[in-house]
Amino acid sequence: MYFICIALMFIGLTCINIIFSYQSKHINPHLWPTLKFQLMMLPIFLAANLSVGYGIKFGMKAVSQLGYVLITAKCIEVLISIWMGYWFMKEIPSWKTWIGLVVIIIGVVLVKQK
Repeated sequence: MYFICIALMFIGLTCINIIFSYQSKHINPHLWPTLKFQLMMLPIFLAANLSVGYGIKFGMKAVSQLGYVLITAKCIEVLISIWMGYWFMKEIPSWKTWIGLVVIIIGVVLVKQK
């Protein structure tokens, strides 16, 4: 259940972040080009949202704590955001970014403890 949960959330959140990263880099920021792009992406957004939703559902079956599942999803999204920044914008994460990520992981561990 843990693997399915993390895999589904990772796939869904990666799709969503790739779409928004691509839009910010390659799509004209005016209303009509953005609207056209977003309408074309609706089927992918639907699949990504289903993936994230089922990932959360399987996570709830695995640990029975919604807070822990949602915090884990946010940690996954932070990692994906760092990856998208590097991939699309060529941003190199600084040491402060990695320390912030360690603080988030420590927070997840503290939340998981009873």
